[in-house]
Amino acid sequence: MTHIKLSICIATRNRADYIGETLRTIAGQATDAVEVIVLDGASTDATPGVVAEFRATFPRLRYVRKEKNGGVDRDYDAAVVEAQGMYCWLMSDDDLLKPGAIARVLDEIDHGYSLIVVNAELRSLDLSELIDASRLQFDADRTYGANEFERLFDETSAYLSYIGAVVIRRDVWMAREREPFFGSCFIHEGVIFQHPLPGSSLAIAEPLISIRFGNTQWRPREFEIRMIRWPDLMASLVAVPENVRHRCYPAEPWRSFKSLFFYRAKGTYDLGDYWRWVRPRVHKLRDRARAFAIACFPGPLANIAGLLYCRLPYRDSNVHLLDMKASRFFYRNWFKKAPGKP
Repeated sequence: MTHIKLSICIATRNRADYIGETLRTIAGQATDAVEVIVLDGASTDATPGVVAEFRATFPRLRYVRKEKNGGVDRDYDAAVVEAQGMYCWLMSDDDLLKPGAIARVLDEIDHGYSLIVVNAELRSLDLSELIDASRLQFDADRTYGANEFERLFDETSAYLSYIGAVVIRRDVWMAREREPFFGSCFIHEGVIFQHPLPGSSLAIAEPLISIRFGNTQWRPREFEIRMIRWPDLMASLVAVPENVRHRCYPAEPWRSFKSLFFYRAKGTYDLGDYWRWVRPRVHKLRDRARAFAIACFPGPLANIAGLLYCRLPYRDSNVHLLDMKASRFFYRNWFKKAPGKP
């Protein structure tokens, strides 16, 4: 294991239906310079057995099981701690590597980048439909010098909310603070952007990953994660100039009528979210009344409005349209039970 260049680190929990296919696309490409770490956060399904099948034929796969679920941030950090490679690819547990992905990343590792950002395509849950051919908004590779920290943040931080895009030098990860970002759901963003990186970075324009759209396990908490935890994380990254952070990400997006209505239409904002997350942060009566009214607005009507809006031509309109169709308020889903939401 002393010659490992790349550790593919997967944090997982209860993904027996998907992780096998993910591992298959990795094992089919991995060379002797690659190891795989699967950090299992106390799965209660058949995940251990699925991983064991691959361990029998892929000796560089190491399975580490936690007896208690520590959360996605702790588990990814623990996977990096376990890793022995020079670089760590923080791979998701349900997406697939495209042919040649590992070879391309290994080639770029030889250039000594601090960070490699791997582009991805977006597909339907069963991977049969291509939704977006490229999540990064450029056609050619881009490099960022150590003195181009703001440009790196500006051009890649939104996409890097997808953890599978991250290939980072392990020594950079280990040298940085991680615990302050436990519970944020985006520890990798905190590690990357808490200080300028010591060396140059690369964004690979060619999509090397196929993402399963709509398979996130935290959809019931989407309002909390996207509207509260993400802005709080961005606000904590003081190494990025405040004007740059605010230009990219409003500090209090939950004040926006459009944002609140959008999450209402998606079925992920209701009175429970209002009382827990919005009410304690809003002090003006007018703003409280507006947020309360949106939380009470009939979900099916909000969803219809969202469906109509997503027919307009704008970036990611097709992705947002699928979000609307996944809503518990979408008319085809009315008779399906939505766990955790009234």
